[in-house]
Amino acid sequence: MSEARAPSRIRMTEGLGAIPPAAWDACAAPGGVRANPFLTHAFLSSLEEAGCVGPGTGWTPAHLLLETGAGDLLAAAPAYFKSHSQGEYVFDHGWAEALERAGGRYYPKLQLAVPFTPVTGHRFLVRPDTDRPQAERALLSGAVELAARAGASSVHVTFLTRDEYTRLGTDEMLRREDQQFHWTNEGYESFEAFLASLASRKRKDLRKERAPFAEAGISFRWLRGREITEGHWDAVFAFYMDTASRKWGRPYLNRQVFSLIGERLGEAVVLILAERAGRPIAGALNLLGTDTLFGRYWGCIEDHPFLHFETCYYQAIDYAIAHGLARVEAGAQGAHKVARGYRPVTTYSLHWIAHAGLRAAVARYLEAERSAVAEDRAFLEDHTPFRKG
Repeated sequence: MSEARAPSRIRMTEGLGAIPPAAWDACAAPGGVRANPFLTHAFLSSLEEAGCVGPGTGWTPAHLLLETGAGDLLAAAPAYFKSHSQGEYVFDHGWAEALERAGGRYYPKLQLAVPFTPVTGHRFLVRPDTDRPQAERALLSGAVELAARAGASSVHVTFLTRDEYTRLGTDEMLRREDQQFHWTNEGYESFEAFLASLASRKRKDLRKERAPFAEAGISFRWLRGREITEGHWDAVFAFYMDTASRKWGRPYLNRQVFSLIGERLGEAVVLILAERAGRPIAGALNLLGTDTLFGRYWGCIEDHPFLHFETCYYQAIDYAIAHGLARVEAGAQGAHKVARGYRPVTTYSLHWIAHAGLRAAVARYLEAERSAVAEDRAFLEDHTPFRKG
């Protein structure tokens, strides 16, 4: 029997520092192809080294490793014990309140996820020479066993792929669906070609939103990899702090992590800057996959109409067209994106809950929620700005 079919053990590690980057990335980015840069050792270790996860953050690394008897890594799952429900973008606050009202304890819980990152991707990272379905099942079973031993209330696998969701969802592993909004490149040669695919009134609306920036003396620049300096990161952090402090109260990221991401991810980092009079006034940090631009963090220090839309959505579309990318994923939520050419896309999560009563109640809730999400998605699909026929 092969090593892939008979791995010796599953173990937990409290951080990526003890795992060689090449071993982790053989599972997360086989062949050096960073289809999803958020899953790489470079990104996840940056969060740990900067202290964005770890002691005092409510995110305690507990990564699951599937290894051979010789200690070779076959598969892994980024995982964290959580003492709160912040920074996840799949909301379970109501579940926590219900269990605690009944005298139970919801935290800690075990989260298989990329912190602060609502981007779909494999949550079970498997080497190409390893049986994927078998490795997924082994890691998920290991997660449930780890949670039970630790006295955790639940296991949550968020923003996993549709294939993982389909294979692993069961009566006990509850299925949840939501939606995001992604832009798809239909072979457009320019932004004008994209606009031509929209209904006339929508074309006018988008042109109107983009027009004021030249009149206001605001220009935009794209910077990638080595073009991004520490001065740029200082500006980006100032933008992020302004927006995050207003939106969440407690920002998740610190200044150090931006430098680490820039250093370790290199050419996978794309920064879109808005400038006025030679001074940065807004910016959006994006990461680049093989065919996708992932929009992550944005902020500004001046308020201008439609500045957010231009910096995060329209400039991202411009960049994707110019570089032949297939799609733009601009982050969580935001039905307002539909009017700007972003289409609804389903996202998936799985949930194991130890408490039988809460599990039954959540299962009923999720069944109704899935129907509501499907109806909303169908409605939005019927109201996209694209020309009919």
